[in-house]
Amino acid sequence: MTPALIALIVVALFVVIVLAKSVTIVPQAQAKVVERLGRYSRTLSPGLALLVPFVDRVRATIDLREQVISFPPQPVITADNLQVGIDTVVYFQVTDPRLAVYGIANYITGMEQLTTTTLRNVVGGLNLEGALTGRDGINSQLREVLDGTTGPWGLRVARVEIKAIDPPPSIQDSMEKQMRADRDKRAVILTAEGQRQSAITTAEGQKASAILSAEGKKQAAILEAEAERQSRILRAEGERAALFLQAQGQAKSIETVFQAIHDGKPDQGLLAYQYLQTLPKIAQGDANKMWIVPSEFSKALEGLSRLGGADGEQRSWLDVDASTNGNGGTGAAAAAPAQSLDTSSWFESQLPAAADQPEARIELSSIGVQPGLLAAEMPTPPPLSQVAEDVRSTPPQITAPEEPDQQ
Repeated sequence: MTPALIALIVVALFVVIVLAKSVTIVPQAQAKVVERLGRYSRTLSPGLALLVPFVDRVRATIDLREQVISFPPQPVITADNLQVGIDTVVYFQVTDPRLAVYGIANYITGMEQLTTTTLRNVVGGLNLEGALTGRDGINSQLREVLDGTTGPWGLRVARVEIKAIDPPPSIQDSMEKQMRADRDKRAVILTAEGQRQSAITTAEGQKASAILSAEGKKQAAILEAEAERQSRILRAEGERAALFLQAQGQAKSIETVFQAIHDGKPDQGLLAYQYLQTLPKIAQGDANKMWIVPSEFSKALEGLSRLGGADGEQRSWLDVDASTNGNGGTGAAAAAPAQSLDTSSWFESQLPAAADQPEARIELSSIGVQPGLLAAEMPTPPPLSQVAEDVRSTPPQITAPEEPDQQ
């Protein structure tokens, strides 16, 4: 190979290297920090950029997208002297590539250390239960501290999340026991509450049942008493009507007997005969040990013997003419016909029927039934005083004997 060709190849390689050094391409969502002779020159935005060969150089390429960094568990001591391990996740974004390159040597390491120290400060003032239940407050405090501290580094902290809080195994066992006891307590409370509600509901049902049963018994007792009252009233009315009819019948009987006696015109002999018939009835009885014959007994026998014609002076009252027993007799005895009694009104009662009595009507208002529900209203009977007055004022009806036609 000739020296000229070698020189030409060297010149071509130099030109290629110069062109490679003078041209750079920046990808999207990235930025490049350019230094000129060791000093910051400019920040290249995405696209094609030209550099001065051997004068400008790219110091660092910065990713402008939001980045997520998960830190390993950090041991933290709580206010109640318990050591727990806390995992954190930080979401951040580079807003100024120049500050991210020149503000701190390694912003990832710096953010990790800052997160650890801030987390210990925040959780150190809380007990275990507060740390477990106050994650939102811890996240907010961490974000405020990190965002205020990393601002000069050209970073913006978007969000900080606590991924896990791991207490010691003994504490976890105690927490599980406490949780189990709390759940058992709530189960017992709920069971007792259910039993209480069930007892209250049962008592309410028994109360309502007792009230309804008492109401039913009350209504039944009222109806039974009302029925007994109506029954006694009707029975008393029937007995009163029976006594009244019996008294009326006895009055009719006495009046008829009395009238028959007067019509028959009894004499001394009939009375003596009736007297003799009554004496054996007087002697009857289990308590009669001795019977004294009254003084009138001899007089009655003497009168009876005279009436029988024992002295021969007068005719015996037992002797009856044959013509007086037939239709061919003469005189007053033959002229008087046999009297017939009118018994059509003997068994007539002036009292209203039992169903028409005011006591026989059931007071429907006392048992909650409207009177209009009946098929027909019962007629209003007259007062009992008026009925009794009508009965007293009604004279006994006795038919007088008819006189025979005088021919």
